[in-house]
Amino acid sequence: MLEKDDFTTQDPWRIFRIMAEFVEGFEELAKIGPAVTIFGSARTKSGDRYYKLAEETAFLLAKDGYAIITGAGPGIMEAANKGAKKAGVVSIGLNIQVPVAQKPNRFVTKLLDFRYFFCRKVMFLKYAKASVIFPGGFGTMDEFFETITLIQTQRMEKFPVILIGSEYWKGLMDWIKKSMLNGDRISGDDLDIFCIVDNPEEVVNSVRNFYSKRK
Repeated sequence: MLEKDDFTTQDPWRIFRIMAEFVEGFEELAKIGPAVTIFGSARTKSGDRYYKLAEETAFLLAKDGYAIITGAGPGIMEAANKGAKKAGVVSIGLNIQVPVAQKPNRFVTKLLDFRYFFCRKVMFLKYAKASVIFPGGFGTMDEFFETITLIQTQRMEKFPVILIGSEYWKGLMDWIKKSMLNGDRISGDDLDIFCIVDNPEEVVNSVRNFYSKRK
């Protein structure tokens, strides 16, 4: 819990903390070159197949010249940072300060700490060339839907948004088509903003194909 006299409880002063987080994030991440952000559950265990898929995906993307950005925590984030470090690229962790402290995983080579989720979310996408999303919970869903909303509303240039694990995402996709698409709440083109794959090679190929067409 925050103390009552903490300056961050006073809105005018809180602005300076927010500005500082943006400035530090922009300064540090502008130097990293092409990067891919990887999202997924912090609860995924090291023996889980998605953990292994995340590690391999990050490794292959790193070998293709991309730095890897995660939320710095355990689970899928740890696996992705591990794959990046193994490949010898910058392994970035954007840690969040929450009441239940999240300890950064040991594979992060560049760490930034954030107090505000919205500042952190900007940094996840600002310097990313693609977003790869593994099975996760509320936080992962938030990151997925915010990304595709920004692309849908043209607030962000389109880039590859890739979901891993067709079995996991099937229920959500069925609901989106049945309730959103059939209810005329989204258009058919909106479903083209993202794709679903099942292995790391498909992720790398999706990113390669996207940028080869643009060239």
